[in-house]
Amino acid sequence: MDPLLPSAGDFNQLRAFVAVAGSLNFSRAAEKLGVSSSALSQMVRGLEERVGVSLFNRTTRSVSLTEAGARLFARVKPAVDQLGEALGETSERRAHPAGTVRMHCFHNAATLYLTPILRAFSDAYPQVVLDVTLDDTVVNIVAEGYDVAIRLGEVIDKDLIAVKLGPELRQTAVASPDYLARRGTPAHPRDLLSHSCIGWRWPGQATPHKWEFMADGKWFEVAVEGPVISSQKDFGVQAAVAGLGIAFASEQLIDAHIAEGRLVPLLEAWSAPFPGYYLCYPAQRQMAPALRVLIDTIRRGTRGPSEATNSRA
Repeated sequence: MDPLLPSAGDFNQLRAFVAVAGSLNFSRAAEKLGVSSSALSQMVRGLEERVGVSLFNRTTRSVSLTEAGARLFARVKPAVDQLGEALGETSERRAHPAGTVRMHCFHNAATLYLTPILRAFSDAYPQVVLDVTLDDTVVNIVAEGYDVAIRLGEVIDKDLIAVKLGPELRQTAVASPDYLARRGTPAHPRDLLSHSCIGWRWPGQATPHKWEFMADGKWFEVAVEGPVISSQKDFGVQAAVAGLGIAFASEQLIDAHIAEGRLVPLLEAWSAPFPGYYLCYPAQRQMAPALRVLIDTIRRGTRGPSEATNSRA
């Protein structure tokens, strides 16, 4: 015979049955469950109607189990106890987050927003494991099984929750004094077409990324060419320091080189800000406690304002 499929009210009925069977007293069982005696009696009657047999012998002075009731009690009490323990463990995990959180993070974003909080986070939540993939490839975090990501605002899917972590960024063309002495200084972004430029491409993409500039409030692109194309912008910056050509990178990568005179900023009038780094994750009604505390810790660790949006910027 096929087993009966549990209905939505079965757990409450079985829990009521186990409480009465354990004490053989409806009043004490009702007090233990925090319900009225009449509600408890109704749940037990509902279970008896469902299984089609009487489970208790009742008199005005005593309650005892029938043979069918004794057999059912022996079978279901361990299961009800295990369910209660499982629910208790789930609540405990919420109070003491545990488990693995899978994160996809751009390299520079990890340096800025993840590395600074790792020690404090690990000390506070020793049962949480962060499985971090450092990669500048733009992946579908849901399809790839990630719980959360940190990436640039311009490449966030619109159906993700996005939390701003820091200020807008700006990319600037730079070259070494030696290169500029040999090749001259471009006066307009279009002049880059006659220069040796150090290309960059998104990881996983076949073609180099076009350099983006702004004039009169509108973005325009320049398809540069040169002796080197790399998937890592810091590599391109080092090549520019060595005098190979002109690189295009965010201020965070070039400010120290500019301050020390190793690089010279170019075409700054056409370099406009764009959305910076965001923490992004799928919308979910009940978030895993380990993910929740990671998100909260990263947000507390940022200096800039944190605001959640449903858009890329």
